[in-house]
Order: sequence, then structure tokens, then C-alpha cells
Amino acid sequence: MSKTVEQQIEKSRMLIGGLKKHLSEGVGGGVSNEEIAQMEQALSDLQAANEEVERLREELTPKVKRMNDIMAAVKAVYVDKKKTLKGYYPQERWADYGVPDKR
Repeated sequence: MSKTVEQQIEKSRMLIGGLKKHLSEGVGGGVSNEEIAQMEQALSDLQAANEEVERLREELTPKVKRMNDIMAAVKAVYVDKKKTLKGYYPQERWADYGVPDKR
């Protein structure tokens, strides 16, 4: 859970608890039961959305790592082949092989 979301959930829980306590004591402070229920529902929606994001993040993290590993391998092959072509052919021919670099 992201720290920001976690902090907001905790602060909201504390506020809802305080509002409920004082509402039951007869001191509403301008807040109704309906508003508290709406706030609880919004907090519940936030928790559900956050859980879904965390689940997706857990699925995505290994896939991103795999992609980064493949990208590193592709870059290494590219650099090696480009170096080979640059050493074997004169600069004028580099573009024929898709190597736009200039010395």
C-alpha cells in the first residue's frame, strides 16, 4: 500500500470514529449519520481500489523486471553488432546497415 493512501485511510478511520463517538453523545458538530455513512463508503471504495492496485502491482513487477532483462540483452547485442559493423565498414557505409552514428 502506498504510504499516502495508507495515511489517508488511517486518518479517515480516526475521523469517522471520532464523529461517530460524538454523534452518539448528541454532539454532531454539523455532521449527520448519512454523511458519516457516505464517508465510510468512500473509505471502503478507496481500500478496495488500493487492494486492486496492489494486486496488479504484484503481477506487474516481475513482468517489468523480465522486460528490463530482455531490453538489456537486446541493447548489449545491438552495441556489439554496431561496434563490429563500424570496425569492418567505412563510415560512409554505416547508414546502409542502419547505423546513423558519426565519429
